[in-house]
Amino acid sequence: MPPKLLFVCGKNKLRSPTAESIFADEYSWNTRSFGVNNDSEIQMNAEDIEWADYIFVMEAKHRKKIQNAFPKCLKNKKLICLNIPDNYDYMDDDLVDILKTKVPPLIKSGTNTPAFR
Repeated sequence: MPPKLLFVCGKNKLRSPTAESIFADEYSWNTRSFGVNNDSEIQMNAEDIEWADYIFVMEAKHRKKIQNAFPKCLKNKKLICLNIPDNYDYMDDDLVDILKTKVPPLIKSGTNTPAFR
């Protein structure tokens, strides 16, 4: 069964929708995305967090917001910060390359990585 990946950024307009798209299309993984800001396109909810095998946030501040909002839902979840700044447009070639470099090895490696918190 393909992994279920949840991608999170601030407004769910650029980084997380890019990740959602490339990993669903090119890797056939189950993907969703949302934003943690009040004005995001798609806002986070407990159901998405419970659904996910992996939760990838773009910045540490996104991880903190999720930890504060959904502490009970995060039990036994893999919450990974990719450290990708908000410097990219949707489907930007550099962003796609960064995501393809960072995400697949984390899926394969399981929890034996310092990126997990």
